[in-house]
Amino acid sequence: MVDTNIVAYLYLESEFIDRAEALLNTGPEWSVPLLWRSEFRNILAGAIRRKALGFEEACQISAEAESLLAGNEYEVGSLSVLELVRDSDCSAYDCEFVGLAMLLGIPLVTMDGKLLRAFPKFAQPLPAV
Repeated sequence: MVDTNIVAYLYLESEFIDRAEALLNTGPEWSVPLLWRSEFRNILAGAIRRKALGFEEACQISAEAESLLAGNEYEVGSLSVLELVRDSDCSAYDCEFVGLAMLLGIPLVTMDGKLLRAFPKFAQPLPAV
């Protein structure tokens, strides 16, 4: 289970691209809440606006990422998300990822420091290569 930034690290130039590729190649299939699509589109929109990506390239990356995660996208119940919000200082968006990890009984791989601190039993950093 990964957050949207891990997906972005796989497709966009970053210091974590090698680690994201290694996780994909050695770990189980990645799972995500449906929310990931909107977050990923927003990341791509920023890259288009900064001229780091062209429109066609962003569309291709979006299609590839959606194909990668097809069949592993889940809806997360509002109650579980709101309980996690109540018990942390994390956003509802971030708690959706934690809630799914808890539901599936698998760790959430993230580089988000706030999530790593708030949910140490469920969130783990991207492993080093």
